[in-house]
Amino acid sequence: MTASLELFEEMSQKMIEVRTEIEKFIVGQEQAIEYALLSILADGHALLEGAPGLGKTMLIRTISEALDLSFKRIQFTPDLMPSDITGTTLLERTDDGRQQFTFNEGPLFSQLVLADEINRATPKTQSALLEAMGEKTVTVLGSTYSMSKPFFVLATQNPIDMEGTYPLPEAQLDRFLCKINLENPTAGELKEIVKRTTGTAVISIRKVMNDDQLLLAQQLVREIVIAEEMIDYAVQLVSMTHEEIGDANSYSPYIQFGSGPRGLQAIIRLAKARAFLSGRIHVSIGDIRTVAKPALLHRIQLNYEAEAEGITNDKFLDHVLAEMRKEAVG
Repeated sequence: MTASLELFEEMSQKMIEVRTEIEKFIVGQEQAIEYALLSILADGHALLEGAPGLGKTMLIRTISEALDLSFKRIQFTPDLMPSDITGTTLLERTDDGRQQFTFNEGPLFSQLVLADEINRATPKTQSALLEAMGEKTVTVLGSTYSMSKPFFVLATQNPIDMEGTYPLPEAQLDRFLCKINLENPTAGELKEIVKRTTGTAVISIRKVMNDDQLLLAQQLVREIVIAEEMIDYAVQLVSMTHEEIGDANSYSPYIQFGSGPRGLQAIIRLAKARAFLSGRIHVSIGDIRTVAKPALLHRIQLNYEAEAEGITNDKFLDHVLAEMRKEAVG
């Protein structure tokens, strides 16, 4: 690494403090918190999916407070227009009486953007968000404007009440570095949620890092060392999602589309971020196996036969990881 080990350890410890600060307010959802922070460290966007009321919005807002990032929430609805999120150019009168076009930034011009119920927006509005996510720019009336740095989109969608929604196209799903499923809280966690949210005590979130420190942490993540064998392991894992692998995977008849190169890139980036968060300067197989599911869940598509057999993307990836563990042992 070009950076000193002291700096690496300092920034890694800072991110651990960020996670601890978030967990002061968010009950449970440790895995969702970790994956969201890994996405941010890897300079990527994340899609959060879960039933209403599981704290998706509050989780993202708490992350923005701990990282001291500017935050905007966009509630996506079918009548939301692209200009409602990107901003628009208005004709305004200057002090000397002249008229000029002025661009007024929309809520998308923020460091951390919560795209709430993203699948309720029309494809036209979704495509405007896609440009900002992929290119980190917005084009309005032929003029291109750059987004803030750092810039993250954390989007949410509910797996129920799908009437009147517009499923995200594959190209836009692929723009999300990972997909995070929020689990239902346990009885003990439900009790703790009530205590924290219905009493008089106010939990304040300390600002642990600023945007400059976060940008530095992202640079350190890119410098994490990964051995050729680890890359080969990740390549094999992604290859197992393709139908062409034949007898290597008994689930291959259920595959319609496998993961593309972005899936491999996502695994490596998230694995590096996990190593950083663990205080290590190198990637392990454990890192790759841990981040494989959130990196690939939304990048594979199974056929109708799989649906009939009750095989979900989650079960399919569990099977792939189990098969690879057998090969490693063998």
